[in-house]
Amino acid sequence: MDLCVPATPTNVPEPSRTDPALLRNFCIIAHIDHGKSTLADRMLQLTGVVEQRQMRAQYLDRMDIERERGITIKSQAVRLPWARTDEEGGATHILNMIDTPGHVDFTYEVSRSLAACEGCILLVDAAQGIEAQTLANLYLAMEHDLQIIPVLNKIDLPAAQPEKFAAELANLVGCEPEDVLKVSAKTGVGVDELLDKVVRDVPPPVGVKDAPARAMIFDSVYDAYRGVVTYVKVVDGTLGKRERIRMMSTGAAHELLEIGTNSPEMTPADGLSVGEVGYLITGVKDVRQSKVGDTITQLNKGATEALGGYKDPKPMVFSGLYPLDGSDYPELREALDKLQLNDAALVYEPETSAALGFGFRVGFLGLLHLEVIRERLEREFGLDLIATAPNVIYGVTMEDGTEHEVTNPSEFPTGKIAEVREPVVRATILTPSDFIGAVMELCQNRRGNLLGMDYLSEDRVEIRYTLPLAEVVFDFFDQLKSKTRGYASLDYEPTGEQIADLVKVDILLHGDQVDAFSAICHKDKAYAYGVRLVAKLRELIPRQAFEVPVQAAIGSRVIARETIRAIRKDVLAKCYGGDISRKRKLLEKQKEGKKRMKMVGSVEVPQEAFIAVLSSDSDGDSKSKK
Repeated sequence: MDLCVPATPTNVPEPSRTDPALLRNFCIIAHIDHGKSTLADRMLQLTGVVEQRQMRAQYLDRMDIERERGITIKSQAVRLPWARTDEEGGATHILNMIDTPGHVDFTYEVSRSLAACEGCILLVDAAQGIEAQTLANLYLAMEHDLQIIPVLNKIDLPAAQPEKFAAELANLVGCEPEDVLKVSAKTGVGVDELLDKVVRDVPPPVGVKDAPARAMIFDSVYDAYRGVVTYVKVVDGTLGKRERIRMMSTGAAHELLEIGTNSPEMTPADGLSVGEVGYLITGVKDVRQSKVGDTITQLNKGATEALGGYKDPKPMVFSGLYPLDGSDYPELREALDKLQLNDAALVYEPETSAALGFGFRVGFLGLLHLEVIRERLEREFGLDLIATAPNVIYGVTMEDGTEHEVTNPSEFPTGKIAEVREPVVRATILTPSDFIGAVMELCQNRRGNLLGMDYLSEDRVEIRYTLPLAEVVFDFFDQLKSKTRGYASLDYEPTGEQIADLVKVDILLHGDQVDAFSAICHKDKAYAYGVRLVAKLRELIPRQAFEVPVQAAIGSRVIARETIRAIRKDVLAKCYGGDISRKRKLLEKQKEGKKRMKMVGSVEVPQEAFIAVLSSDSDGDSKSKK
């Protein structure tokens, strides 16, 4: 395989304050696994910022989880020098490139990256064509009014159909099929033409050089040795080393200990000017002092008007995270604080559970997000955690007009309820036309409403549904993949709430309600849930000295029951033959004792039973990875 070898000398130090006309800020957006990180690798090699001996696949993916799973979780910014190959003696341009994630759960990372760019490369796999997340990311780019460069990747594959998908992509973006660039990120074919097109088509950043400095924070990470590392794009003015700066939302003042660019490792510079993308280090250790979307300016004679920030991300899925060892609670709180800086979409608040002790109710953007955060907490901070089954936020209105927000089934109010509202999403499903029936059947079973259907080509269909979020976050994606042999792709966005016939299913052990096992589900599915859970608890709870009924109930009405049989001592062991009345007397005495014990006895539920029932792994819920 012939990889691109840079013709220009490598690692030439860049001037710290570049002419804005020579700057190009762009990002790469695509569906998951369409080759964004591989294309970024070729760009790093072609521009010479990474030497051949240091090169490795997925160079910008720094986390172990990213490398193991082969997915990008965190956006990475890198500065690349590039002299156009289609003109002799041209000036060297500076390209600030951001590699973004492709999964629906990390759309927030993509939207923040787009806010720091003037253009984007829309990448599509030449063997798979346009997918749901391709459309979602394209619409995001259009909202930010970016210059879009359509590109087909993987043209070297035997299954590639570049002409067919070029026409599909051109129709979507609004250009001619011949304007769609065809590249192979694996072999490097066409990547130099792509970089030339970025320089030609993407507009340079616009800003006022002599105005007070305004820089937008679009990302930040926590470094154990250096504290908070803040990534910024300078919109107006200039920021210099050792300058005193102010965060406009919090008013906090800091000194710039270090300022520089990523190319791709941190390279200190004297300062950053209009349009440049780089990093700042102030030595701050408090993770709450550097808010993503905030504006930075000088402390003295700084700007008075902040830049337009980002919308705060709205968590879609909630799950409880509890340490297995209760003494690890402070460590879990500190770990979540540090992770929140790396991941601005993470929200959490403390909560307690009668079964699991002290923990946190954590909001996530989806199941993969939940799984990644849990894995990072366990790996990077050495914690052993229990994650409860994920659920969504419900709104409850009582007959007396009081409103309740329910993030946990145990918070569901008792009394006369007027209505229950659940969050709804607008789902976009792209599938081959052979599977339309199977997809529609799945969506109808999940209480979906068809919004519309469009043919992107004669054999590919876009189907739009509104679906309750609670029906999507569990195993919807797994079911969709199995019914379409892996060909369908899914994207969804929240669209509000709807009134639904929802009930709280309580689990009673020996007549006592166990809050930790409660669940909110649709009335039609409550019976099936109750039967499944009481059967599971019957297996998990050890037998007591008395008979224990396990019941599922809606309000005061029992809908399912199992009985855990009592452990019975053999009181007849000492009777060798003899009169039957002697044996009957012993059995009656034992029966009376059991009855008295049942009245005063309490059921001990082992921790393992709670973990098995509450854990998000119990029903394969966390298997929805992509």
